[in-house]
Amino acid sequence: MRWRSDLGLAVLSVVVGLFFLADEKPARPVVDVVVGLLAVAAMVVARRRWTIPIAIALIPLMTVSTLSMGPAAVALGVVARRCRWPATLAVVGLHLFLLVGAFTAIARHDPEYPVAIVAVVAIDAAVVASGKLVRSQRLLVESWQVRAREAEEGQRLRVDEARHAERERIAREMHDVLAHRISLLAVHAGALEVRKSAPEDERRAAGVIRESAYAALEDLREVIGMLRSDDADADRPQPTLADVPALVEQSREAGTEVTLERPEFTAAADGAGRHVYRVIQEGLTNARKHAPDVPVRVVLAERNGGLAVEITNPVGAANGAALPGAGSGLIGLRERMELLGGTLEHGRTRSGEFRLCAWVPERAP
Repeated sequence: MRWRSDLGLAVLSVVVGLFFLADEKPARPVVDVVVGLLAVAAMVVARRRWTIPIAIALIPLMTVSTLSMGPAAVALGVVARRCRWPATLAVVGLHLFLLVGAFTAIARHDPEYPVAIVAVVAIDAAVVASGKLVRSQRLLVESWQVRAREAEEGQRLRVDEARHAERERIAREMHDVLAHRISLLAVHAGALEVRKSAPEDERRAAGVIRESAYAALEDLREVIGMLRSDDADADRPQPTLADVPALVEQSREAGTEVTLERPEFTAAADGAGRHVYRVIQEGLTNARKHAPDVPVRVVLAERNGGLAVEITNPVGAANGAALPGAGSGLIGLRERMELLGGTLEHGRTRSGEFRLCAWVPERAP
């Protein structure tokens, strides 16, 4: 696109130069044409750099080459487009001073002298007016672009503020409601744990409940911190494959029989570790809710450039009462796997077991 503009201005400068050359018969036409073409090349350069120096340098060339009057006039338009009014008027004044002075010295007694002066002034005025028009349009477009960017930035800030306010409201509700209830649960469980008249197994179960409640409070604090700070997730330590045995041990202490099968993993599998940890955490939680007191089997394996986990437990073999669930855990896991490029499958098998199977690529973020 830029070369087309250069070509158009070069052609325009040649046409204007030929207009002046039509009434002249230069003594050395070859020199006139060569100097004129050099002036055209200089005018093209002036569109990008050294605008005022080149425009001023082209003015004396008009005394050597009539053809160079064209690029000298077009250079005024370039100055008008790129520079402010004071610089433009200074260059135009110098241009008219030299032309009018030359015409006055050479052809002041010529009957066409007034016409030539009017033509020169009219051409300069037209060129400058066109340059200023282009400049004003460009500045107008730039101002619109700046306003559009400012409006977009303002909209983004308003959205961020609204999002932050909503997250703050959710964090406040979670703190006021959930934290209070979990704290009460921990207090009551602790009281039951130290009651000497309670059976040993009940005191042990109360201790597990108390520890789980305190762990839930810690998790709740982390979640609230994440809601209140956009950078909290980056600073928060994430679970890895090395934390899976501890997670399984917590379920065992809560009364769930869990079998864990995990081979030695390569270093590449660590990238998927925290996502697999969340899958196992959700699977064990669902097993305790919907089929308490049944054995759970967790199998980990590296497969197809990723990490696979399979969690199975019998369905309908529980002796305890099932706990209600929100139903959003598996939905959240499926969305997580889709974002990571992994897979998630769950459902009942023909052998009467519930099966949760996920695959996470090794380089998952």
